[in-house]
Amino acid sequence: MGAGILLSDDRGRTLLVEPTYKDYWEIPGGAVEADESPYAAVVRELKEELDLPVQPGRLLVTDWVPPSPGRTEGLMLLFDGGILTPEQTARIRLPADELRGWAWCTEQQAHQRLSGLLARRIVAAVRARAENTVVYLENGFFVA
Repeated sequence: MGAGILLSDDRGRTLLVEPTYKDYWEIPGGAVEADESPYAAVVRELKEELDLPVQPGRLLVTDWVPPSPGRTEGLMLLFDGGILTPEQTARIRLPADELRGWAWCTEQQAHQRLSGLLARRIVAAVRARAENTVVYLENGFFVA
C-alpha cells in the first residue's frame, strides 16, 4: 500500500519531486510501513522528503493497481495537502540521497515528467479536489 499527497501553489500547479532512484518524477509520498496508517505514512513522508510539517486533509483518490511482473497488486491513497504558501515553500529541504529536486508543474509539465499511471491519478485528484468529492480508480482509470 502506498500513500501520497497533492500539494499545490496559488497558481494551481502541483508539487512534484524527482527521486534519485527512478527515471520519472513523483508526488511526495511513499510506501506505508508495517503497523502504520496511510495518513501517518503521508505525514512521515512529508517530513522525510520535504521537511514540511503539513497536516494532510481529506482523501481525494483511492487507486487499485493490478499485479505486474515482480509486483503484487497495490492500493494507492492520495490525500489533499492544500495550497502551500510562499513561506512554506521556502522551507522545503530535500534529502540529497533520496531526491534530486522538486518543481511546481502545470498539468502539461506533469504529464511530461510522470509515469502515465501517476499522471492519471493526479488529474483525478485535482478534479476530486475541485468537485469536493472522492474518486475510485483502477490502474489510474476512473471507475466511480
